[in-house]
Amino acid sequence: MEATISFKLFLYLVVVFSAIFHEYCHAWAANTLGDPTAKYSGRLTLNPLRHLDPVGTVFLPLFLLFFWGGFIGWAKPVPYNPYNLRDQKWGGVKVAISGPAANFLIALLIGLIIRFGPTIGILNPVSFFYISLSWIVYVNIVLGLFNLIPIPPLDGSKLLTDIFPNFKIANFLTTSFIGIFLALVLAIMFLPFVSNYIYYIIVGLPFPSLIF
Repeated sequence: MEATISFKLFLYLVVVFSAIFHEYCHAWAANTLGDPTAKYSGRLTLNPLRHLDPVGTVFLPLFLLFFWGGFIGWAKPVPYNPYNLRDQKWGGVKVAISGPAANFLIALLIGLIIRFGPTIGILNPVSFFYISLSWIVYVNIVLGLFNLIPIPPLDGSKLLTDIFPNFKIANFLTTSFIGIFLALVLAIMFLPFVSNYIYYIIVGLPFPSLIF
């Protein structure tokens, strides 16, 4: 069944706001750990306009949704100064993991509603609302996993270099274009399988690849 325009727009909004919440949590974590750089840059907010990235939040997700049938996206990276963090050993790791963790937390909380909602009679498993929640869970799993890919400029590369400071990523991967291109290739190849599996673990049912 071909996806409707309303479904694609809904999915686009889910991708955008999930990516924005991801970046907000980076800003919150950095500020909590002692670095106010993101706060002073106006990024400690859920205002979408402060986080929009022309490519990752506008062009790419819309292009993929309407011309490819898939989705991925990101918001403008949050600036932070690791030297301001009180925890110099693990502070950078905490800031880096906070974004993907936010996506996984959304997926877990809504996934548990999907899992137990029908049992206690608050959710109809064939309803529009059920399918919408399922897609929110799935999108956040995909975004969380995508950002954990250890290729610059994604969070996974920051985690890798913070945990293994002597590990050097090749210089040609440090440019945003090459890094994102390779990350997209890996995402297309592997993320659907891994995301479906994680969805099943959380919800207890296969992902209902239905549209409206």
